[in-house]
Amino acid sequence: MFKISQPIIRFKQKELDIQDLCGLLKIYGRIGQKTLFYRFYTRIDQVFLLWGIITGVIFATAHFFPISWHLQAILWSILTLVGSVIMAGLTHFWVKVEQLRWIVYFWIGLMIMGLVLTDMGIFGGIGIILINLCPLWLGLTAIGYVVMGIGMSSQTFMITGLIHLFAIQLLTYFVQWQFLFTGFVMASCLFLLAELQWDMRPP
Repeated sequence: MFKISQPIIRFKQKELDIQDLCGLLKIYGRIGQKTLFYRFYTRIDQVFLLWGIITGVIFATAHFFPISWHLQAILWSILTLVGSVIMAGLTHFWVKVEQLRWIVYFWIGLMIMGLVLTDMGIFGGIGIILINLCPLWLGLTAIGYVVMGIGMSSQTFMITGLIHLFAIQLLTYFVQWQFLFTGFVMASCLFLLAELQWDMRPP
């Protein structure tokens, strides 16, 4: 059940649950005794950062660099599979405590589905897939966020999913920039989720 009164997104809370303290990454910037900045990232935040970087690299490369599609398909398939394994490792303790293992399996399933369709399009020369790679990945990601939002009773992830669906409608305005636009939408949402506190059901 969604808690309408709970802020959808806000600055991170400093009091963390034990499942968030496990594997916590702290980053400081100091000059002498003065702290210029301080950031902390739970393992879930680290997963968002990881996929933000992976997504940004994949779509920026597709837009800016004239690298063979076949080579890119191989590289990005390997990178996505490696990212999925790292995600499973980073989230293991958190999803066990929260009883949300199925969400990780669901996301991995979506990634594999996307890889299979993408590779079929590239290696099989299937035009309908090739011209819809951006809508394909935005759509799969939207499904992942919406299902995640329902499973975690999170308005944040529901809205994030809707943003990705809306981005599909905007692709027609970025015909020459579809890959860059898609990468921007996906990566910026991931980085934002890593930096802020999102809502979910009680632990």
